Amino acid sequence: MRILSISAQKPDSTGSGVYMTELIRAFVDKGYEQGAVAGIGPEDRPELPEGIRFYPVRFETEDLPFPVAGMSDEMPYRSTRYCDMTEEMTAQFSQAFLKVIDQAVRKLQPDVILCHHLYLLTALVRKHYPERRVYGFCHNTDLRQMQKNPLQRSFIAEQICDLDGIFALQAAQTAMISEIYGADTGKIHVVGIGYNDRIFFQSERKRNGSEIRIAYAGKIAEKKGVMSLLRAMEHLPYRTERVHLFLAGGAGNQKEYEEARSLARRCRYPVEFLGKLSQQNLAKLYNMCDIFVLPSFCEGLPLTPVEALACGDRVVMTDLPGIRPWLTECAPGADVLYVRPPRMRGVDEPVEEDLPGFEQRLAESLWTAARAVQEQGNLRKPAADLRRIRWEQVAARVGKAVGIL
Repeated sequence: MRILSISAQKPDSTGSGVYMTELIRAFVDKGYEQGAVAGIGPEDRPELPEGIRFYPVRFETEDLPFPVAGMSDEMPYRSTRYCDMTEEMTAQFSQAFLKVIDQAVRKLQPDVILCHHLYLLTALVRKHYPERRVYGFCHNTDLRQMQKNPLQRSFIAEQICDLDGIFALQAAQTAMISEIYGADTGKIHVVGIGYNDRIFFQSERKRNGSEIRIAYAGKIAEKKGVMSLLRAMEHLPYRTERVHLFLAGGAGNQKEYEEARSLARRCRYPVEFLGKLSQQNLAKLYNMCDIFVLPSFCEGLPLTPVEALACGDRVVMTDLPGIRPWLTECAPGADVLYVRPPRMRGVDEPVEEDLPGFEQRLAESLWTAARAVQEQGNLRKPAADLRRIRWEQVAARVGKAVGIL
């Protein structure tokens, strides 16, 4: 069995990139022959599982003279927004990718092509290879692009509907995919997410006295709720030496990053910016901390809370559509506190007058989690039971849907 995986983005810098890489790794364990196509910058050297044939599409070159196109308007690296792509840029994008994909298809002769994001590149692949089996993964950012960005919307929707199958992260996405693209729900398979239990597991470390350590991982951006988190910290009732906040991740955009820095300087608790961390160092951070917080305003099914749960953290996160039912089913009893989100304008813009209430609720949930940590004493609680959330199980569900198992 030969599989070609395709993404327009970097395969090692976002949640969807980790998803693609880990799915490839799970298929390696099953003995499948594989190749991968992904967009990268001029100096990038992404790490993929050993034995994978990698076909890079390099941006910022003569043929593709702009940064990697990003599915989010703010990426954790220099990127191009799809809404800013001209007809010429779109043509350069299409020609560069299809040239490399043609090469990969000739050499690998894949039995199935797995494309990540239900957006422009997946639509191009579907149209370019009408006789091949092509499937697409929804990662939620593609839904936001379709709702906000008119770029070739009709063409994309038509081609996505013609895919052999579509993979959704969780059940709430199924209705959105059907509504936004007009896709037949019979083609949509819910496959969930996984976590790498070889990296994310609970260490034997005891808690560090009375200090409460809180971790966040993701883009340092407004839409991820980072500014609200920093403001919410002011509502906590502890003395300054009792709480420490760690923010791991790159800048969404420089203006928002500097705004977060300014809020952190005014925060009465210490805030440490760690930058982008490797998976191994992210696991160390989770094990060093007691609480993981994800105050985002828009998510499909995020990886970071699952990874933090695997390391024994309590989780505080926004109660976004579909996430709570999925975690309740797949990780029963997981220590997660859900925070009611603010009202939204459009896809991911919170109603500004609702933010103070959201931030108060976020602070109250952090305080509840912190009190539970203190009651536990110096011994860490057992990690959540995540046996049903592993990449090999995601690969098995994908394999069953495409008929390769």
